[in-house]
Amino acid sequence: MTAYVLDSSALIRYIDNEPGAARIEEILKGCANRQAGLSISAIQWGEVAGNLRKRFGASEENTVIANLLPSEAEIVAASSERANRAAELRVDCGISYADAFAVELALGSPEHVLVTADYGFKSVEDLIRIEFLPSK
Repeated sequence: MTAYVLDSSALIRYIDNEPGAARIEEILKGCANRQAGLSISAIQWGEVAGNLRKRFGASEENTVIANLLPSEAEIVAASSERANRAAELRVDCGISYADAFAVELALGSPEHVLVTADYGFKSVEDLIRIEFLPSK
């Protein structure tokens, strides 16, 4: 079974109904129907929450966050081990620390596919499977 790892940019595209939103909706439904796995790092999840709060305020942020992911999805905590591996990826691959958490999570299994709208992940295509959402 495919296990999708979402980057914050993918969820923002979905929330804003931008290119790739239909694909994210398909992934969310697949997770809810137990046809696919779905996870996001707590760091990436925090980026989504911060983006929503900044743009829409606390009340709207809380409403959207509470209803965004199906209950079957997993928000993966940033343990000290994950933080260390993300730091290594940040330095070795030249990506942001938050993005390194998404890559670290995707490295967990060959079934994992990172879904993103951030083409900055091109630099790690040799490490993980990546599905890029369409450009705006």
